[in-house]
Amino acid sequence: MTAYTDIHSDIIELSQAGNPKAQHQLYQLYAKAMYNICYRMMNNREEAEDMLQETFSEAFMQLGTFRHESSFGAWIKRITINKCINALKKRKAELVPVEVLPEVPQYDNHEEEIPGLTVDKVQKAMEQLPEGYRVVFSLYLLEGYDHAEIAQIMSISEATSKSQYSRAKQRIKEILQNQYYGRQV
Repeated sequence: MTAYTDIHSDIIELSQAGNPKAQHQLYQLYAKAMYNICYRMMNNREEAEDMLQETFSEAFMQLGTFRHESSFGAWIKRITINKCINALKKRKAELVPVEVLPEVPQYDNHEEEIPGLTVDKVQKAMEQLPEGYRVVFSLYLLEGYDHAEIAQIMSISEATSKSQYSRAKQRIKEILQNQYYGRQV
């Protein structure tokens, strides 16, 4: 396997050598993106901040194992997601079993678009999702994992991952439509 040339390879190498200034630079380069992942997964600012600190603590302790086989960003993203998943498992994230869920109404593809839709509105809608929905939705849509990977990460079936994602997507759509049309969620 060939080594991946990272745009921050000089900072990474100095950080691996224990240079605190380089480690601070590395933190500054990746902290915001990793915090956003933590926040989407944990749905709580304080827990996201805790996960971010734990992520970087582990990353800096394990920096010697970084082999440049992928980008540093991909490597630390994997650590971040694993930290969050493990924290959610400890908290016993409840995924709603497929058999227990009510039937989701099917809508045609000719629905009206919601005017004034913003990233902030979608993020606020995501915050209202049950934990299992939110985690699967984040991993699939925002982090780019496929359902087989999500199933493995979360110890669920691929069908459950697909179902959770579909229901999360539908629930977000309902929340946004209800907000726009002034109905209660």
